[in-house]
Amino acid sequence: MTEQAEILPHERECRSCGLFQHVPPLAPGEAALCRRCDGTIRQARQDSLNRTLAYAFSALALFVVALQLPFMDVTAAGVTYKANLFTGPSELDVRGLWEISAVVLITLVGMPAVQFVLLMAVLVGLKLKHPPRFLPLLFGFVERVRPWSMIEVFLLGVFVAYTRLTAIATVTVGPAMFALAGVMLCVIAADVELDHEEVWERLAEKGLLHLRPAPAGHRRIGCDCCGLVLIAPALWPCPRCGRRLRQRKPQSIARTWAMLVAATVLYIPANIYPILTVIRFGQGEPSTIMGGVIELIQLSMLPLAALVFLASILVPLVKLLGLTVMLLTTHEGSAWRLRERTKLFRAIEVIGRWSMIDVFMLTTLTALVRMGYIATVLPDVGAVCFAAVVVLTMIATAVFDPRLMWDRAVAAGHDVEAAQPDGDAVRQGA
Repeated sequence: MTEQAEILPHERECRSCGLFQHVPPLAPGEAALCRRCDGTIRQARQDSLNRTLAYAFSALALFVVALQLPFMDVTAAGVTYKANLFTGPSELDVRGLWEISAVVLITLVGMPAVQFVLLMAVLVGLKLKHPPRFLPLLFGFVERVRPWSMIEVFLLGVFVAYTRLTAIATVTVGPAMFALAGVMLCVIAADVELDHEEVWERLAEKGLLHLRPAPAGHRRIGCDCCGLVLIAPALWPCPRCGRRLRQRKPQSIARTWAMLVAATVLYIPANIYPILTVIRFGQGEPSTIMGGVIELIQLSMLPLAALVFLASILVPLVKLLGLTVMLLTTHEGSAWRLRERTKLFRAIEVIGRWSMIDVFMLTTLTALVRMGYIATVLPDVGAVCFAAVVVLTMIATAVFDPRLMWDRAVAAGHDVEAAQPDGDAVRQGA
């Protein structure tokens, strides 16, 4: 016997700890926080959809402009070298480092373009009387694309490259740089203003939510994509976004271990082997990541040296050690500092992408320092290893399911604080 899958519209599952809780109506500016791990379940905004649409449109327009114009010029010995956003990846490909070229193109051009287009398509579609039926599918991709869109990280990498370039040439910032800065501000504003839950609610109001018959007798389950909570079997299509419902991410522990071990193995050559060689007047020495930090210290650029050290050495190490601790304690069913471990995971999700600073710095230097005997930057094998470490740790974070830490602790008989469901989320005022 089958029945309609029952939707629980006011319930949400915390994506960090797995606790089901009731989310009360929120006024603009209010947030609902998980009462067990303090994770944000929903953040309500004033006029969220219109504001987000305006920012997304502005970001896309500025992004198109940035792709057409030069972003930096370098003049040395009376010769000027210009570069646009495609020059660096093109030079890397010519020098045999197609892997880094592909990563840069995807994170700097491909993913931002996909993010802006998808978001605009969904928000414009919601204004139509009869919106296309594929809008929920499009919006489901927006959140998955965002971590790989790295314009703000690229700009910081360019700033690091700029400080190095001024020592060997005259540097002029091009119009594309200012356009990208505008894109970055618009993206940040759109992220702040977007209320994902309101988008899903509007999609449902437009008649794009369709329940399918589901076998009776199942427990409630939360969709990993759109957050809808309903009573339905695992692997059933979510009626709101179409993704398969899963109690937990499939093979999360094994897949995270695989990515983590690979990243750990590559972390060693990434720091031992040089990432680039700067040749000036026929002479030059290979430079490792730490060598670049030391060079910035010698140039009395201590804040910048600290930034590169944090992003390129400390952050990858924190990710590797943090994920290792999470996996080991999950295997043991430990309740040790569960809330702190969950907060650490959320922090790793946010900071992991910033390790790409050195990769973007290398791309900028390769694009601009092509002066033959006067000065040339040659990328090296360490850069490939380092880029692989960043990508692998980001994938490891994406496939790890932090809810398993709480599941295993409860299964081991530990008294986990606020483990009982059906309570209200913590309401935080504007």
